[in-house]
Amino acid sequence: MRKHLTAIIFATAIIVSAAILGNSIVNRNKKSGTVDVTGLGEKNFTSDLVVWEGNFSRDNFDIKTAYSDLEKDRKAVTDYLVSKGIPKEKIIFQAVNTNPLYQQNYSSSGNFTGQTFLGYQLNQTLSIESTEVDKVEKISREITELLLQGVKFYSQPPRYYYTQLESLKIEMISKATEDARVRAEKIAENSGSKLGNLLSANMGIFQITGQNSAEDYSWGGTFNTSSKEKTASITMRLSYGVR
Repeated sequence: MRKHLTAIIFATAIIVSAAILGNSIVNRNKKSGTVDVTGLGEKNFTSDLVVWEGNFSRDNFDIKTAYSDLEKDRKAVTDYLVSKGIPKEKIIFQAVNTNPLYQQNYSSSGNFTGQTFLGYQLNQTLSIESTEVDKVEKISREITELLLQGVKFYSQPPRYYYTQLESLKIEMISKATEDARVRAEKIAENSGSKLGNLLSANMGIFQITGQNSAEDYSWGGTFNTSSKEKTASITMRLSYGVR
């Protein structure tokens, strides 16, 4: 009886040991780890808001005459813009800037001998913010016609913006996340694994560049305002478990 009991215990030990060994082999061969991927979301869009600035000036020895001439120029500028379809309330004039003008005098030997007062230069800046992008863009190119009226007007390049930026950013994040997930699935498939749960997600910098431009991305984010046609992009770095 005792011999039979010993044999049973020995057999049981062998079975248990085999089971443990078999389980160890399964665990050892079980695929585990993570896969890290970066996805890109990108979209071309057209700006729907324009901000344009320009300035005009008058020079005169007498400051009152200079200011009177500047007021005439301001009326000419306003009339011109209104005739081109810009509402008067959209034309924002800044305060008049006054600068005294001096001529630097030097002796024949090149030594500074003082300065001569030449009068005053008065200049004024105006700005227009509008959703009529094409109209304002056209005016910014043609307003030099005011030179024919004796107005010394200097036009600045328009700046272009997009009012739906937040919804665009959300769309780009969604595209970048989906792109990263597809990449991760492909990597897992090629390695004979299956994609597990999402472990972490990190968003890159939101970039806006001019379409077909050679602009470099910036660590702080590029925000192009010089191009009407733009490209928005963002990256998402995802980490998945694999099994």
